[in-house]
Amino acid sequence: MECREDMKRKNILFIMADQMAAPMLPIYARSPIKMPNLSRLAADGVVFDAAYCNSPLCAPSRFTLVSGQLPSKIGAYDNAADFAADVPTYAHYLRRLGYHTALSGKMHFCGPDQLHGYEERLTSDIYPADYGWAVNWDEPDVRPTWYHNMSSVLQAGPCVRTNQLDFDEEVVFKAQQYLFDRVREDRNQPFCLTVSMTHPHDPYTIPKDYWNLYSDDEIPMPAAPIAQADQDPHSQRLLKVYDLWDKPLSHDKIRDARRAYFGACSYIDDNIGKLLKTLEDTGLADDTIVVFSGDHGDMLGERGLWYKMHWFEMSARVPLLVYAPGQFKPGRVKAAVSTADLLPTFVALADGELEAGLPLDGRSLMPHLQGEGGHDEVFGEYMAEGTTSPLMMIRRGAYKFIYSEQDPCLLYDVDNDPNEREELSHSETHRDLFNAFLAEAKAKWDIPAIHHQVLASQRRRRFVAQSLTLGKLKSWDHQPLVDASQQYMRNHIDLDDLERKARYPQP
Repeated sequence: MECREDMKRKNILFIMADQMAAPMLPIYARSPIKMPNLSRLAADGVVFDAAYCNSPLCAPSRFTLVSGQLPSKIGAYDNAADFAADVPTYAHYLRRLGYHTALSGKMHFCGPDQLHGYEERLTSDIYPADYGWAVNWDEPDVRPTWYHNMSSVLQAGPCVRTNQLDFDEEVVFKAQQYLFDRVREDRNQPFCLTVSMTHPHDPYTIPKDYWNLYSDDEIPMPAAPIAQADQDPHSQRLLKVYDLWDKPLSHDKIRDARRAYFGACSYIDDNIGKLLKTLEDTGLADDTIVVFSGDHGDMLGERGLWYKMHWFEMSARVPLLVYAPGQFKPGRVKAAVSTADLLPTFVALADGELEAGLPLDGRSLMPHLQGEGGHDEVFGEYMAEGTTSPLMMIRRGAYKFIYSEQDPCLLYDVDNDPNEREELSHSETHRDLFNAFLAEAKAKWDIPAIHHQVLASQRRRRFVAQSLTLGKLKSWDHQPLVDASQQYMRNHIDLDDLERKARYPQP
């Protein structure tokens, strides 16, 4: 794995939002959401109009994003799945290419390894690193108390402060400090800084400054919901998982939740603006490629569903853009791609080569970025909340095929029916297409074998998690350490020297 030393390699700033539904954003559709900084990046960048996560849940999606491998290949089954330390990530690749790799914010790593190739983590994670949130297929009718419920919607509205605001304020501050430190220490080493915020993930609440960016009459309401009895079996299970079955929500609470969500998107946009300004202030902007994406979307009441955990567009489609003026011509990519494609893309952006002997499901987006076409295909796997058997997805061309050996398979023409209101599995016009997708899915996935792997993993993790609650607790959560003896003014450091080095630009 080599890179050409005669070229100055670009820094990579990878910004992530959590649970940001691409179909709602102004860079993809007419939308009241105010995101001027993201819109500016999109105008001068390459925007992917059909980018998907590979599993519509935080941890499985992120493990696939950083590794480029599908969930069943790496055991990324649910939000308490162990992410093995020997799975290569883009951070490992870039580190081998001479990059300094750092993470500020959320990545929801579960297990003792909390770095996975990042040389430095600037914050802890907002989510726990243990096995406490494992799904239990042995008791499919038992609803664990830690599952999503509807309190996020029922309590939607403005706030002064939340757990998530505390987190994201630290994430952005530490990321800005990292950028300041890179130039103050005059390092020539390229860096890849991942900044991963937790908004606009529920709970649906945001400070008044962002709440008041919108009025009630600006908030579009979901299309007519689908009756419970007419929902597909997985959707019905989800309604029970988050305790919405037979409990209709009021119009006002749905509107409030969406209004707070819009405000949270604007909050993310302001943070994007802070990071871009820091790049400009430090003189790093011209040498830094900015990539923006997310881990999954949010149904936001569409089809009567909330949160994520399904393959419908609002849940599975994510924003994705690459901003590198002077390197790639601005444009739109219509082909279906996924966040699993980011690892090979980052390696290509760093002018490196992939390791031939290592497994990889993602494919480089470089042909798309260079305007040369590229792949138009996404595979997805979901084995977490609301399932009792794997639920897989193929997205290619105009179509999306959702495959299960427990539930009826679903087929949608996403190009002509973006709201997925017409299910085509029984359409005579689409009979051959449906059968071809079904044969492909059966050949690609050994569902009984994957089912067995998932069950075995769930049982191991439940046993270990229960054991580790006894006796002395040893947390796996990342503990960012700060050496206060080297901060600010200290008597073992010459005052003039300290002040000069801390100032940028230096006098």
